[in-house]
Amino acid sequence: MIIVIDGINQNKFTHVLDEMYKLRARVFGDRLGWDVNIVDGRERDHFDDLHPAHVVSINDEGDVVGCMRLLQTTGPHMLSDVFHSILDGEPPIRSAQVWEATRFCVDTKKLGRGRGENSVSYVTSEVMIGSFEYAKMAGVLDSIAVIDPVMNRVLQRSGNAPYDYLGTAKPMGKVVAMAALMDCSEERIAGIREYADIEHDVFLTDEQALDLVESAKTKPSAANYDHQPLTQLEKYFVEQMSSATSKAEVESVLKLIEALSDRFTPEQKTALLRTPRAFAHEA
Repeated sequence: MIIVIDGINQNKFTHVLDEMYKLRARVFGDRLGWDVNIVDGRERDHFDDLHPAHVVSINDEGDVVGCMRLLQTTGPHMLSDVFHSILDGEPPIRSAQVWEATRFCVDTKKLGRGRGENSVSYVTSEVMIGSFEYAKMAGVLDSIAVIDPVMNRVLQRSGNAPYDYLGTAKPMGKVVAMAALMDCSEERIAGIREYADIEHDVFLTDEQALDLVESAKTKPSAANYDHQPLTQLEKYFVEQMSSATSKAEVESVLKLIEALSDRFTPEQKTALLRTPRAFAHEA
């Protein structure tokens, strides 16, 4: 489910934006090792201060699981100000009908493999559909994206291959960057929808998104909700609980958790005792 957050409604969704910046820090900083600005576990740059449109995917639990940033090319943007060497001396595109798409990422810890609704593939397609449909409704004809070769292959496999490239690929720190052009057309959107088997309207209204996010805030705290790495002791309890075959064995594990309660924070202890299987997906 997609919510678009821009300069008009961003004050309503400060919590969602905060979670989005945390996701970007985990993906671009921790997992990919990019040279990005991370402060207090959140990745932001000065382009985020220019009121871009953030296309955010939210799951049924109200968690942010994917995002992309759309920025007009008439002003500062990454290809003109950061990755300009890709253009080989040519001037950057400046057009009200061309937007730049950057900072695409999905939460690989909360999403599974395969092609189901809660998979990396599905959310990737959902974010792409939301981005192109939103841009098309705004009168945008083309999107330009600074991507790496891996993302280029993902786009080619998912019915979303770029129709052209600008300049030449260049090494940028630990990655190779290239500038890809994609049209915001009905044909492209239809191709992504067919690939992902998504026929429904992907957008949430502001009211629907707020209801979902607020309900997520009031739900009982889940174990390892912020996806911190499990300790060896937590992993042991996950394994023991997962292999328990009787009520007596479950109770034995719970008694051991209680006996070792000084090893856990209050939040960890509560989570283990209340939802003893909740860590299983992280093991």
